[in-house]
Amino acid sequence: MNNKHAVQAAFYIGLRAIYISSGHFSAFGSFCQTPADNPEPEDCSNWRLKYAQPSTQKGRTDVNSVTNWNAPLVWEGTFDPVVIDAIYKKMDPRVAVLLFAVGKYTRFLKAFLESGEKHFLVDFRVTYYIFTDNEKDVPKIELGSGRKISVVTVPSATRWQDVVLGRMKWASITIDKQIRNEADYLFMMDIDSVFHNRFGAESLSQLSAVLHRGYYKNTKRDRFPYERRPRSKAYIPPGEGDYYYTAAVWGGYLEDMYKLVKYCHEQSEEDAKNNIEAVWQEESHLNKYLLYNKPTKVLSPEYLWSDYDHTPPDIKVVRISQLVKNYAEVRPNGGQ
Repeated sequence: MNNKHAVQAAFYIGLRAIYISSGHFSAFGSFCQTPADNPEPEDCSNWRLKYAQPSTQKGRTDVNSVTNWNAPLVWEGTFDPVVIDAIYKKMDPRVAVLLFAVGKYTRFLKAFLESGEKHFLVDFRVTYYIFTDNEKDVPKIELGSGRKISVVTVPSATRWQDVVLGRMKWASITIDKQIRNEADYLFMMDIDSVFHNRFGAESLSQLSAVLHRGYYKNTKRDRFPYERRPRSKAYIPPGEGDYYYTAAVWGGYLEDMYKLVKYCHEQSEEDAKNNIEAVWQEESHLNKYLLYNKPTKVLSPEYLWSDYDHTPPDIKVVRISQLVKNYAEVRPNGGQ
């Protein structure tokens, strides 16, 4: 049995799966189990954890922690990090993080990687796949055990929009050729960000999306910056929509992410044939896909905040934040 199949077996055998209305599985459950072909109980002594007794009566009351399709909406105070990490560590998943550092964006690599080593899925196996046109600018970073960097060379671009759209193309190609054999989960993340606090196994699911910080609180769905032109493949009609998700952080099972990444690329290509570009490039196509293919976990804006904005009371912890930068200076076409 290869590693991928072993992880899948652990998922279905070791955890109780709960089917939800979207047709996906959300799983939580026991730390050890008796194998079907072994009548002797497994020794669970190594999985005895000390943690506070969970309550059915107490929890966050200032935010919603479940979607209307019964998927978790994850905030600080809605999970126990000791328990959730222990469940996933037993499966020992391989996690891929895809990062695009093209042109002057290589300057953000060092801070992202060093902070990631302190806060992102610590003690899990992680590979950072760095897509760049400047391999010599990839910094040497001290990595934890089981963690590594893989550099993928991609062409330069003359427009920042082409960098954004190119992510889906090169991600699809590289997943197909390489990453599929090296990972079980995959995250797409923007490189111009820094981790500040724990970003752990509570983020893992079949498909995890992050609420955009600018539209998560009181924005009516008809005010979301969806693509509203019917000519575009990203079009969402007025009166439809759940949330507005950011394309700066999203993740899930490798095959589910591959399907989503490929979808965004193909829809963008169809738009290009019709001489139209979605208003927010792949983020527009991402939101279209997730409206009709519900994520199995929704992560609060803790999982992608911004240094541009003050932190409101409902954001108890900022896990990762986008950096303040001069777009006119770092983007290839001056931010236009």
